[in-house]
Amino acid sequence: MAGSSTKRRPYQVAETIKRWIVEKQLKPGDRLPGEAELMERLGVSKGTVRESTRVLEAQGLVETRTGPGGGAFVHAMSEARAISLLSHYLFFQDISIRDIYQIRLALEPELAASLAGRVSPEDMSRLRASLESYADTARDEEEERQQHLDSLNFHLMLAELSGGNPLLCFIIRFTTQVLSDLTIYRRLYEPATHDLGRTGCRFHAELLDAIEAGDAEQARRIMHEHMLSAQAVMNTQEAQVRRDFLSEA
Repeated sequence: MAGSSTKRRPYQVAETIKRWIVEKQLKPGDRLPGEAELMERLGVSKGTVRESTRVLEAQGLVETRTGPGGGAFVHAMSEARAISLLSHYLFFQDISIRDIYQIRLALEPELAASLAGRVSPEDMSRLRASLESYADTARDEEEERQQHLDSLNFHLMLAELSGGNPLLCFIIRFTTQVLSDLTIYRRLYEPATHDLGRTGCRFHAELLDAIEAGDAEQARRIMHEHMLSAQAVMNTQEAQVRRDFLSEA
């Protein structure tokens, strides 16, 4: 047990340093105390301090720099890295289309309702212009794949406009990224038997009309129907991919 306790020690010290960063309200770019000061403050060895710093580096919360003016600095983890780490965690979890849409159905209709009457004319024009890339029927599988990714990007654009709730924005961006990855890795756009792009474009256009009119309830309803429609299509595609795989096997 003593060995296990010793092994956990750097992680415990890392948690202490994280609490200290919060208490001192340090910002990205602020320097952490040097090794000698941390050793004295925390009552630990130089090896433990260095190992704790490596733990924080791996977590993306600290950046170490060498040379003159070097040391350990508070580092803000990027959204891309956070999404990547979460994706790695879920890699072997066998996430299904149903799992993703359970989250989307809970969050995205509320996001749409919250935007009603709050989107600027400039952003509204940008959103409407984005619909053009998937307004027509796809000519082949590759074009359908790209249309599907473009339609998912529309939802990312909406999330970015949520402004006041960074957690909501992050979760929607994450679930959309996972869905994009599934689309590519499982090739759920094959065969191109569904008019995904044009159907999504219709929902998106109606949604923008409701948002522009300031009708929150209508925006919520349209997004809910859109999610149910998209889930039904993606469930069919996922089932087809599984059947094809078993047939080939």
